[in-house]
Amino acid sequence: MNASILVVGGNNFLATFVQLIQQVADFTLEVASDPDEAMPLIQAQQPDLLVMQAGQPTTLELCQQIKAQSRLSWIYCIIVANWNEVAEGRPPVESSLTSKLEFVESRANALETGADAYVNLSLDRFFDQELTEKLQAQWINNAIAQQKRLFCAYIRAGLRRVQNHRELMRTNDLLSAIALSDPLTELNNRRAFEWELPRQIHNARAREMPISLIMLDVDFFKSINDNYGHLVGDRALKLLSARLRHNLRFYDTPFRYGGEEFVVILSDTGFQEAGLIAQRLCRLIANQPFNISDTLDLTITVSAGAASLRDRDDAKGIDLLERADRNLLKAKSLGRNRVVCEEGGGGRMEEEG
Repeated sequence: MNASILVVGGNNFLATFVQLIQQVADFTLEVASDPDEAMPLIQAQQPDLLVMQAGQPTTLELCQQIKAQSRLSWIYCIIVANWNEVAEGRPPVESSLTSKLEFVESRANALETGADAYVNLSLDRFFDQELTEKLQAQWINNAIAQQKRLFCAYIRAGLRRVQNHRELMRTNDLLSAIALSDPLTELNNRRAFEWELPRQIHNARAREMPISLIMLDVDFFKSINDNYGHLVGDRALKLLSARLRHNLRFYDTPFRYGGEEFVVILSDTGFQEAGLIAQRLCRLIANQPFNISDTLDLTITVSAGAASLRDRDDAKGIDLLERADRNLLKAKSLGRNRVVCEEGGGGRMEEEG
């Protein structure tokens, strides 16, 4: 698995666990001597897994900081403790009840703070190679092997969880894209528009910049379906959408609002410029027939209503959308194939046939 691991601890801790992790697989490894040094690395590189020494003062605080941030909370945090002290030359004796309770309390604190795993290993004895060679005892060899196995199992378990998270995020991204996209026109759909408009209004007001809307409706679209069939109607909508998309600025966002109706969010655009953009789009659509097939070209026109955000408008964009829609209805009532737009302050109308 292509994964990155950050190990945080003192020199002896780093020497031991970097070597152990390298035995599991060829991961990208980074090290930090303490949690304060680790946080900038975590922010910048977002490692998949974090291995931390329990004895350092701010280890639990680091866990808490990671889990409190949504963009970091998926990082798998393993805290390693050294709790089973062993007298030199003797096999380990069973821990006292007090030691067990202290371990349980430490583990509970770690998991409540945000650690995903808390493992206890005897670092200073079981991983002391000179002591192992001196004792030459089968039980100590088994103990070393089992503790190495346990730690490596935690690493693999954490990486499986991270991999599952990645796959879930990819699936969610795909489903979100499907949910927010119109399959026929490949434009964003109404749901995406209702999510995006409040966000852009908030940004526009925060930056004290204008924002406008254009609503467009295909003129006499029902007659296309009635005369040529719905497949021709679908083809016409697809071609019209492509023409819209290719003739907007990169920061303008078109949506299929529903049926044969479209809406465009114009960022950093005031009343006069919005009207000019709407007029240009109407001309681009009307002046060049749409090649439906080798035997059919259709001349299509649209009507458009434009509106700009006012200070008293609501944050969701309902007032702005309603004004653009009213202007669209006005354009259709005046004969179609035209634009009606309003001035942001006084409500003055401008028309183009």
